[in-house]
Amino acid sequence: MIQTIRKAWAIPELRKKIIFTALILLIFRIGNAIPVPYVDTKLLADYINQLSTTVLGLYNVMSGGAFAEATVFALGVQPYINSSIIIQLLTIAIPALERLARDGGEEGKKKIQSITRYATVAIAILQGWGYYMLMKNYGILGEHTGVWPALVIIASFIAGSSFVMWMGEQITEFGIGNGISIILFAGILSRVPSMVSSMISGLQAGSLAWWAAVLVVIGILALVVLITWVNGAERRIPVQYAKRQVGRKMYGGQSSTLPMKVNMSGVLPIIFAQSIAMIPSTIAAFCPQPEEGTFWYGFLNAIDTKSVLYMIFYFLMIIGFSYFYSTIQFNPIEISNNLKKNGGFIPGFRPGKPTADFIKKVLNKVTLFGAIYLGVVAILPLIIGKAVNNPSLSIGGTSVIIVVGVALETVQALESQMLMRQYKGFLE
Repeated sequence: MIQTIRKAWAIPELRKKIIFTALILLIFRIGNAIPVPYVDTKLLADYINQLSTTVLGLYNVMSGGAFAEATVFALGVQPYINSSIIIQLLTIAIPALERLARDGGEEGKKKIQSITRYATVAIAILQGWGYYMLMKNYGILGEHTGVWPALVIIASFIAGSSFVMWMGEQITEFGIGNGISIILFAGILSRVPSMVSSMISGLQAGSLAWWAAVLVVIGILALVVLITWVNGAERRIPVQYAKRQVGRKMYGGQSSTLPMKVNMSGVLPIIFAQSIAMIPSTIAAFCPQPEEGTFWYGFLNAIDTKSVLYMIFYFLMIIGFSYFYSTIQFNPIEISNNLKKNGGFIPGFRPGKPTADFIKKVLNKVTLFGAIYLGVVAILPLIIGKAVNNPSLSIGGTSVIIVVGVALETVQALESQMLMRQYKGFLE
């Protein structure tokens, strides 16, 4: 990765894009350090840290710790990610949006992007209001509970989320890689120094055993190696194109492949499964704690993020969402029809339904392997956290897969741009 960045830096055009991306990330980090008015940030940070195993803890990690400090960018990219997922699902459910995405061309993409922006602002309004009510109900605002403080706080959250969305789009257009992913990457990576510092403090104070620290480091390194290996893995189906004569020229006859990525759904199944699996513990955190020995006490312990039942439920939901997203992104019937139109066929299978059935069979096998991989990545930090008695590791797998995945995608984006400019040193 460092070598690729060094070679890209030698190209003036790419150097400008790298500098532009770095400046946007600098603005993002500055915004993450500016708290909104009227909020007792210390009291809020203590409260959010107590809820590290709930949805609020997940939001805090995704925002790079800004959520626990009520900064201007506290909502981060979450409203945009949520709106993108919702619009993607609605595109399948609503025929008008499906036609717009399929047949609208570049203009259709712009309209869907515009709808996504409006949906982002709407979700930011709801989340900003909910965030304000949370702080108000738990006395984090002190005496500042009037209409004016509410407007200032909610408007700051909405403006910050909209500005983060705009910065992500600017990186995508004028910088390197996917802007939203890179901002998410920067937010998560910014927590690494504090994590290392807390681990060292725990070792010095004796609250963390040395073998536990070694286990955590080995687990993270193993996750990085696994994610790097699977991220580039794909199943390639051979495709043959029939020869056809147009005038005096002969076209076709060449061989190609139909690639299927093992992990085509990315980290979305983990995020969705984790958000849903954490709902019971989130609700329980806002309710009075039941007495020991009662039914509700046993029930809450059974669904706790450290319990075996939670891990099993979490793992099964990841597999289910992986199949759901692979079905959305890869349509065997449509691919079979496109191959037939272009004179292509898979050796050993007739065009049409037999080809679609074969592609679907391969897709199910590939998706199963990718889903199990995502499940292992998500469950391993839970197991390590249970072994070292550190529940905050429950969202570590999501963070690691996002950081490694975005880093690999950014390197691939740099390499592809260098290839387009025929950079000779890249192939050496």
